[in-house]
Amino acid sequence: MARVICFDIETTGFEYLRGDRCIEIGAVEIVDGKITDKTFHEYINPEGKIIPPETYMVHKISNAFLDDKPKMSVVAPKFLEFIGDSTIVAHNGLDFDFPFVNHELEMLHLPPIPRAQMADTLVIARNRVFGPKSYTLDALAKWFGISLTARADAHGALIDSEILAKVYLELENTAPAPEISEIVAKQHEAFLKHPKIGADFPYRQFPVPDAEQKIHDEFMAELNEGA
Repeated sequence: MARVICFDIETTGFEYLRGDRCIEIGAVEIVDGKITDKTFHEYINPEGKIIPPETYMVHKISNAFLDDKPKMSVVAPKFLEFIGDSTIVAHNGLDFDFPFVNHELEMLHLPPIPRAQMADTLVIARNRVFGPKSYTLDALAKWFGISLTARADAHGALIDSEILAKVYLELENTAPAPEISEIVAKQHEAFLKHPKIGADFPYRQFPVPDAEQKIHDEFMAELNEGA
């Protein structure tokens, strides 16, 4: 049985090394290529870290709302139990979600998520989808025709995890995109095989209509007079 966990986090900011904290974790389970109804979702008390206005506008989670929520010390063990030894998927996870969560785990002296379990849909998409101008989660969802109405007002870790799970399944059913060099090589090969290439290229004539020839001659005559 292949088990995959797609997860997402919301935070007080981007810089965990400067004190930013995780304030929400959402995760969705996929088993044998199908999304199940088993999920994980927790809001987390940031323990005094203030959520700046610009960050609040993204996820609409306030410090007042989180005041009575459990701390990461309570949530983290539950999350680790939920993910187990499954493949863990996040979008742009290698640059953000995984190091952020692992930093939180490190502060609690808990085992980090191993690199071998990590999968990043941003990396997968860049190797399998040839066409979108952007590889954000929103852009990929639109590319695959996945609805984003659930996150119209604000981002949410569980909502984004559900969207991510759908994108991940689409990516798993998409063949890897060919390398640019491979595309160029094939086009060049086809060009060389074209019947009009080489010494036998046929001579073609494109006679000019009389009316256009007359206009051209008159225009050239005016130029000569001016010279």
